[in-house]
Amino acid sequence: MSKNQVLFERAQRTIPGGVNSPVRAFRSVGGTPRFIERAEGAYFWDAEGKRYIDYIGSWGPMIVGHVHPEVLEAVQRVLVHGFSFGAPTEAEIEIAEEICKLVPSMEQVRMVSSGTEATMSALRLARGFTNRSRIIKFEGCYHGHADSLLVKAGSGLLTFGNPTSAGVPADIAKHTTVLEYNNVEQLNEAFAAFGNEIASVIVEPVAGNMNLVRATPEFLNALRERCNEYGSVLIFDEVMCGFRVALGGAQEVYGIKPDLTCLGKVIGGGMPAAAFGGRRDIMAHLAPLGGVYQAGTLSGNPIAVAAGLKTLQLIQRPGFHDDLAKQTRKLVDGLTAAAREAKVPFSADSIGGMFGLYFMDQVPGSFAQIQQGDTKRFNAFFHAMLDAGVYFAPSAFEAGFVSSAHDDSIIDATIDAARGAFASLAA
Repeated sequence: MSKNQVLFERAQRTIPGGVNSPVRAFRSVGGTPRFIERAEGAYFWDAEGKRYIDYIGSWGPMIVGHVHPEVLEAVQRVLVHGFSFGAPTEAEIEIAEEICKLVPSMEQVRMVSSGTEATMSALRLARGFTNRSRIIKFEGCYHGHADSLLVKAGSGLLTFGNPTSAGVPADIAKHTTVLEYNNVEQLNEAFAAFGNEIASVIVEPVAGNMNLVRATPEFLNALRERCNEYGSVLIFDEVMCGFRVALGGAQEVYGIKPDLTCLGKVIGGGMPAAAFGGRRDIMAHLAPLGGVYQAGTLSGNPIAVAAGLKTLQLIQRPGFHDDLAKQTRKLVDGLTAAAREAKVPFSADSIGGMFGLYFMDQVPGSFAQIQQGDTKRFNAFFHAMLDAGVYFAPSAFEAGFVSSAHDDSIIDATIDAARGAFASLAA
């Protein structure tokens, strides 16, 4: 029995399913999860010492690669002064100023510890600001595991083929309306039916939790127009795509200004950190100024802030995002060409440092289209690549991530491995 198998059996005795986040369990693809011991640059190594090219990057945060020397030095510098204070620090001001500078729609920002906490708090703030209860979300978009949002959510829930979660009361779920992503007509119908009840619309402008799916400009513009018309709060969930698709996030790419934005992943540089923020008049309703309560003992943790602030500084270097997008595009173009050689139905897409792989002929634009992909073929491809030392997301419903450490030699090695993997699928 391999060491990974031994560890997995041991983990299942004390941890539900043997993992602390469901997709890690490999239930969707089958097989034994890899237990990771260390990482560096574009690689990580499992418990048996096998090296993998890493295309999950801790699900997005590692945009400059693992253990970047400048991020490591920043963390070590603050580490010796204390792990947590439960009191304000100057570094919290610095990272807030940096975020507001890079994302101009965020006039004020509140630090939290996770993406779920950011979206949950932003929705509570939107409800408190509008004095309304109903929210709109979109099928296939995942915004964390708060009760209001586990209504036909994607990500791990989609992986298990279960569109909702047990434990979410019907009285809470009834306040959430789920619409089809990129469907402008359906959006307009919903606002016409109950627009004056809608506190907020929350959306991933670049979805990553039903695999990578881009919003159309028409869809996002319609969201902005309807929210303006009915006084609803437009929330962009950029926990995943923030700083990933562009320095100013997806809102920079699309030229659309949301009322509130949720951020995570990159702003922690691999440490637990997230944030939400936006218009000053809305943020003024947040405690201690207003009546919407939100708090967190580890919010603005000095170690997480140090890692995140240095990461934000690194990605502002000239040409960073141009180079990241170029490498990501080289990867998806190479994979597409390899699949074409093997005559395997396949398509791929990328934006910035995010990418999606689809075992279907065309790039999908909705949750329903994503479901038409060949998951059995994906699973076989995933294991063939894993055997070749390439670690993609262990689910057909997750986006992938490239870092600045993924140089030409690493991308070329991935494409070479993919030729063999696609050939095995065609056999």
